[in-house]
Amino acid sequence: MSEHYFNALEHKIDLLIARSEALELENQRLRDQEQRLREERNQLLQITDQTQAKVEAMIQRLKSLEQKA
Repeated sequence: MSEHYFNALEHKIDLLIARSEALELENQRLRDQEQRLREERNQLLQITDQTQAKVEAMIQRLKSLEQKA
């Protein structure tokens, strides 16, 4: 096989390695982003639960005040 063939093959391998490394970095970035979004979602769910509990407590107080009047 010729030198040109090996150079072309080496170039293609270098491109594949570079692409693989780029994909690994992108994959890690996406995993980090997913983790941040999961944490944000959990925080928002907690806030929603707390808010719902507060609203329900206010409704109960209003009903209580209405019955007393």
